[in-house]
Amino acid sequence: MADFEPSIIAFTCQWCGYPSAILAGVNRIEYPAGVNIVRVMCTGMIEPSYIMRALEYGADGIVIVGCQMENCHYTVGNKRAQERAEILWPLLDMMGLGAGRLRTEWINASERVKFARAMREFSERLKALGPNPMGAAAADKEGPR
Repeated sequence: MADFEPSIIAFTCQWCGYPSAILAGVNRIEYPAGVNIVRVMCTGMIEPSYIMRALEYGADGIVIVGCQMENCHYTVGNKRAQERAEILWPLLDMMGLGAGRLRTEWINASERVKFARAMREFSERLKALGPNPMGAAAADKEGPR
């Protein structure tokens, strides 16, 4: 599995997560190529079903990146996302996928280095976990319609 490069879905909020990713790219701060960014208005809109569907279709890990806890542009969106993640972690363990496949990061828009570091750390964690066991089944499916 030395050549395993995890596929990561990064749900990033419009106000902090996404700008930090853009700044990392603009400043040529490297993070794994397997990170696929999905911009959302607020992390509070990320339903648990989005995370489960991404895993069902073969993502090796999901990271939610939003505003720092007391600085959410929508007041409590990041707190709602954190609560949902905390509910999903035991479920992922029960399913045999491992809670480590879901991560949350709360950062400022300018923290491009922190964003890139978090993506590299998460990728390394996923390499240790190995490929998503649901990924083989996902290869036989077509994507969502």
